[in-house]
Amino acid sequence: MGMTMTQKILAKAAGLDSVSAGELIMAELSLVLGNDITSPVAINEFAKIGAGNVFDKTKIALVPDHFTPNKDIKSAQQAMKVRKFAKEMDILNYFEVGEMGIEHALLPEKGLVVAGDVVIGADSHTCTYGALGAFSTGVGSTDMAAGMASGKAWFKVPEAIKFNLTGKFNENVSGKDLILHIIGMIGVDGALYKSMEFTGEGMRNLTMDDRFTIANMAIEAGAKNGIFEVDDITIQYMKEHSDKEYTIFKADEDAVYSRTIDIDLSKVPHTVSFPHLPENTRTPENWGDVAIDQVVIGSCTNGRLSDLRAAAKILKGRKVKKGIRVIVFPATQKIYLDALKEGILYDLVEAGATISAPTCGPCLGGHMGILAEGERCVATTNRNFLGRMGHVESEVYLASPQVAAASAVLGRIAAPSELQ
Repeated sequence: MGMTMTQKILAKAAGLDSVSAGELIMAELSLVLGNDITSPVAINEFAKIGAGNVFDKTKIALVPDHFTPNKDIKSAQQAMKVRKFAKEMDILNYFEVGEMGIEHALLPEKGLVVAGDVVIGADSHTCTYGALGAFSTGVGSTDMAAGMASGKAWFKVPEAIKFNLTGKFNENVSGKDLILHIIGMIGVDGALYKSMEFTGEGMRNLTMDDRFTIANMAIEAGAKNGIFEVDDITIQYMKEHSDKEYTIFKADEDAVYSRTIDIDLSKVPHTVSFPHLPENTRTPENWGDVAIDQVVIGSCTNGRLSDLRAAAKILKGRKVKKGIRVIVFPATQKIYLDALKEGILYDLVEAGATISAPTCGPCLGGHMGILAEGERCVATTNRNFLGRMGHVESEVYLASPQVAAASAVLGRIAAPSELQ
């Protein structure tokens, strides 16, 4: 019986010739990731199990990105705990404020993940790295602790859903629209503990940033991981960002999938997820007249340079509607600097947006963009659960940077085509 991409990666990491869905395996890890919320818990557990050292100081990444720059004393204490641990363990990939970014944008940028890797991270959106042809998945802080100590983790081999992509996006439609479209189609549990595997000739029309966005939100469909077949676009990205050796795994012709879904990219519409689940998707004809109070452009989902560029293209020469707050979060320091050099930040500020440092802050209702009772926000983030960005009676509408920018101008949920 043939294997999927994910199954092949896990088989190699487990030292096995083959694996099948449902099998329990122990796999060697290529990287273990933690942030300023999850790492302190993992560090405590690391001490409890009596681990003296991490398994490999080059294969741990610690990124304080959720409540940093620190919003209060508690978050400062958490960051200090991570900082001290990184120093004690001589962790090579510890990123302080001023050099850090949002973890899932930072690690690929730094070349820390490549095709064929097995990555765990104590953050649910660790599945982002599947865009590079890696197996990556979120785990709890206890599993992170065990991974840091042993360099290994248990996995149940997942079944897979195959997404066969054809065609090309229409103007101003992007990877965010596609993944919201998919989640709306299959539901937030439609890929529960499955691998979402993307292939097809339409892949060549997806940028790496599109792929990062899509893989990032695989967890919002309940998936164990999302993964893209490696092609020339992937290889070029890895060559530009990393000196690590990579391994390409392609699914066998007779690989078994629980389901195959064909998607023509030219038929994917602008898609917005209405409160309070990512699966509650609507297209322009069903948006209605939804007035908004705030727009957030950024996060590990859509805070990359192409996202900021797309928003600036729409906002340039226009103004944010009076009374609407627009907060832009470049996902890393490099993205911030590149956007500055390119004039993107100038155009965004000129239009009426404010620019903040790389942080996860508003996405999880942490800081720098909290919503008050009754307020509505269009966000390029990945979750819109009840109370996700603030008050339990606030509302979050998930959208692409293009839709977010158009909505900022009109003060309501809107498509770019509505702008004159």
